[in-house]
Amino acid sequence: MASTAAYDAIADWYERDFLGPGAEATDGNPRRLGPLLDELLGEGAGPCLEIGCGTGVHAARVRDLGWTPVGVDLSDGMLRHARGRLPVARADAARLPVRDDSVPAVIMMMVHTDMPDYPAVLREAARVLRPGGVFVHAGVHPCFCGGFADRGDPDAVVVGRGYLDGTWTRKSWSDRGVRAKVGATHLPLAALLNAVLDAGLVPERFAEQGAPTPIVMAARARKAR
Repeated sequence: MASTAAYDAIADWYERDFLGPGAEATDGNPRRLGPLLDELLGEGAGPCLEIGCGTGVHAARVRDLGWTPVGVDLSDGMLRHARGRLPVARADAARLPVRDDSVPAVIMMMVHTDMPDYPAVLREAARVLRPGGVFVHAGVHPCFCGGFADRGDPDAVVVGRGYLDGTWTRKSWSDRGVRAKVGATHLPLAALLNAVLDAGLVPERFAEQGAPTPIVMAARARKAR
């Protein structure tokens, strides 16, 4: 993920303001992603591991779907808020303290831009998933979000140079969001999808969220049996 100190420093702001009143009305906010979990994760049973669980905002929705949420995150500050919502452990997403083939579901929600080596994290997700287990990714849309995308006018997103660069940046069209505070790593769409395939995960379904230009791209995949 982005440096631990960065998220530790903004954890209280993230919980109080970013996830606060009105958050569900904002495209791309984690509190708006429940319908994507309903569609892509769906009902199930057993542990659902959330890699990069942050403050645990998705735990209640996962529980409502029948799963038992469990989270890992690198930031002590974020986990301080998460501990009342689900069992958690502090861990590097690329080195999970989880046995091979041990969990039936893994989710990663709006975190891939926080991880400097997301392909390595996908390989870890595939390692800990049971054969046939479900994996859900939801993240900022590679094509329309990033240092190259100016969303200052919601009706006319302007895409400039930088989409194919695949770099880390603090550049953002807004100074009110997470990215301007902690930066983000960008993966072009092809690199992101190829990383899923290279991890041994088989895509099943895709979804987008946000209007008029989507700000979130999500996918469901499974570990091959």
